Amino acid sequence: MTKLKVCWISAGISSFMAGYLAGNVDKWIYIDIPDQHKDSIRFIKDCEKAISKKIQIVKSNEYGSVEDCVRAFGGFRNPSNGFAPCTNWLKKRVRKAWEEQHKDCELTYVWGFDLKEKARAERTIEANPQAKHEFPLIEKQLSKEDVHGLFERTFDFARPQMYEMGYPNNNCIGCIKGGMGYWNRIRKDFPEVFESRAKLERLVGYSILKDGNGTPIYLDELEPFRGNMNTEVFPDCSIMCYLAEK
Repeated sequence: MTKLKVCWISAGISSFMAGYLAGNVDKWIYIDIPDQHKDSIRFIKDCEKAISKKIQIVKSNEYGSVEDCVRAFGGFRNPSNGFAPCTNWLKKRVRKAWEEQHKDCELTYVWGFDLKEKARAERTIEANPQAKHEFPLIEKQLSKEDVHGLFERTFDFARPQMYEMGYPNNNCIGCIKGGMGYWNRIRKDFPEVFESRAKLERLVGYSILKDGNGTPIYLDELEPFRGNMNTEVFPDCSIMCYLAEK
């Protein structure tokens, strides 16, 4: 049986550094989603040069964007489990299709969970017993801040543009996992995305945001001063997101 060590890179610093630190990665794979900042592809190409390996780019054959998923599903979250349909259809199903093509291989996955995400790493192992798993950042006791510092000391190419703009991760622009502060930043930096998501909310009758009591807050009702992106819990969105959630 062929053994493959695979790093699913999300165009984020943590996933790239996890693969780099793990060493001996056989396949690097990036799932391309149009909703990500266009600078993400530049980052992937720079990563290729840095590791002297080709990063395979794959994408969904079912849906072209987050909006396509939301329109098809009729909402931004699955009410039964809270999962985002865009993560499922644009990422999880793409990985499953790849796994089906490599079902005769013994797979080891390298994940970019950091020191503060041990619980998510444990849930990933429980949810995916068919593969082995490595967590280099946790093994080396690295926080997210440590990982970014190590990247900047090790490599001479730029981080993805979303980080440089002050965002905590390189998720899709207009990520539905963001809080009020995040969406007010999107309103400022990417007004066309904010307006598009606001219209989509009304179309499907489902709000991305809710207040502390669970009352829906539609984007076109969001007051500009609400929220603080720097204090909101906002995880990186990758296939890890779907794997690690309860």
